[in-house]
Amino acid sequence: MAAGKSVVGRKLAHRLKRGFVDLDQVIEEKEGIKVSEIFDCKGEGYFRKAEKQALSEVLRRRGQVVATGGGTILDKENLDLLKEKTLLICLAAPPETLLRRSGGGKDRPLLKGNDRQKRIEELLKQREKSYAEAHFTIDTTGLSVNEVVEEIIAAIERLSESKGLKIEDGR
Repeated sequence: MAAGKSVVGRKLAHRLKRGFVDLDQVIEEKEGIKVSEIFDCKGEGYFRKAEKQALSEVLRRRGQVVATGGGTILDKENLDLLKEKTLLICLAAPPETLLRRSGGGKDRPLLKGNDRQKRIEELLKQREKSYAEAHFTIDTTGLSVNEVVEEIIAAIERLSESKGLKIEDGR
């Protein structure tokens, strides 16, 4: 939800020489319509089923950077799959920052309504426990995309050293 997952994910994938997958784009390609239209025409329940299927398919491939939607990990099976198959990174920012980054919100179906900041605060509260299960969290407040990427790479390196892994291991 406007945390910068897609833009940071692309840049991170480039730096790590990995493929990049935006889960929302995968869903849009399969459905033939934008995520906001899926919500409007078919509902959130339909979207979440499509998201779960797309995630399962995407995670069959290794060695890629995947940007999920902010609500993907609300489904326990999705969260467990991401924790098992990936290095799960949460990009965090305060509600005011997310509101500013979300622009007009027309392509963000969960932010429709008059008081978008309040809605962002509600969504963050709903997602708080799931977000806390990430392997690590990067606070993106005041950071450029490049700085966020550097923070992620540093965190990956620290984790890799502590576990005796290499980034090239394909996880």
